[in-house]
Amino acid sequence: QVQLVESGGGLVQAGGSLRLSCAASGRTFSSNAMGWFRQAPGKEREFVTAISWSGDRTYYADSVKGRFTISRDNAKNTVYLQMNSLKPEDTAVYYCAARTGSLPMAVAGYYDYWGQGTQVTVSS
Repeated sequence: QVQLVESGGGLVQAGGSLRLSCAASGRTFSSNAMGWFRQAPGKEREFVTAISWSGDRTYYADSVKGRFTISRDNAKNTVYLQMNSLKPEDTAVYYCAARTGSLPMAVAGYYDYWGQGTQVTVSS
């Protein structure tokens, strides 16, 4: 079992930055690939980015490439999402997810554990 707790969300103006954190506890964290997903009001949950257990592989949705960066610190059992050049369309609840496999995946169904989410609101 893995417990995930996100933090770092908030209100920011367009063009600004936020850094989300996801702290993991429970079973071994370093063997899990991790991902970030988001869900805007009235929309389905969508993939944002994912990272392999070792951190050497990362995937990004086209909508965030060049603006968002995922990273992890296995010593701290934490994964991060640095979000720069934020746009109003980035407004959503952001969820951290973990899967028992080591490879990052862009499909929510591959993930076994989810955090409670953190709200990110970008004003225009």
